[in-house]
Amino acid sequence: MIRLSELLIGFSTGLATGAGFVALLTLLNIVPRLIQVSRTKKFLKVYIFAVISGTLVGTILSFSQISWHQSNVILIIWGLFHGVFNGMLAAALAEVLNVFPILFRRIQLDRYRLILFMAIVFGKVFGSLFQWIIFVKL
Repeated sequence: MIRLSELLIGFSTGLATGAGFVALLTLLNIVPRLIQVSRTKKFLKVYIFAVISGTLVGTILSFSQISWHQSNVILIIWGLFHGVFNGMLAAALAEVLNVFPILFRRIQLDRYRLILFMAIVFGKVFGSLFQWIIFVKL
């Protein structure tokens, strides 16, 4: 009986978390904005598949005892994907909240906005690479 209640609680919280994640992605318009910027409307199903499968694989890898012994090249690519996703998520959140344009105007760095955005994105990418290479592969 205890295992059944643990299963129900785990499944329920997973559904709630997943619904929150999907709501966040929907609210931030990440996929539609990515399609609009890259002009790749014909790949809409690929984007949707990538988001769903990436979430499922990430969840499985997070909660299982699966261990990969991969080369640094594979880990760099994996970390790059993590960094791109985290950077897009942070940029979308900032765009929705309109935080960075207001901040850049206030500190009179508006003309360097693209450079500052790219610094944030590359910082997230390199931070993810650093985490995967240094901390994950020990």
